[in-house]
Amino acid sequence: MKIIGIIPARYASSRLPGKPLADIEGHPMIWWVYNQVIKVKQFGQVFVATDDSRIRECVEKAGFRAVMTSDTHRSGTERVEEAYRLLG
Repeated sequence: MKIIGIIPARYASSRLPGKPLADIEGHPMIWWVYNQVIKVKQFGQVFVATDDSRIRECVEKAGFRAVMTSDTHRSGTERVEEAYRLLG
């Protein structure tokens, strides 16, 4: 069975807009999250599911994978579900 990890990341947070791109010790937060998730040996692949091109560009610049999703999701769970469908 192929297992993938999907990290939901949106820019338009009401509490902290742009949180995935927030700098933490010289790297965006999403970089730190991705690097922790890839340590899970069961994941064959890991993707960031986002609705924002700035996050996608940041992820891809770091050499990671991203998938664009709709900006209408009400939760990270909905974003993960769409990404799962898009990835087949």
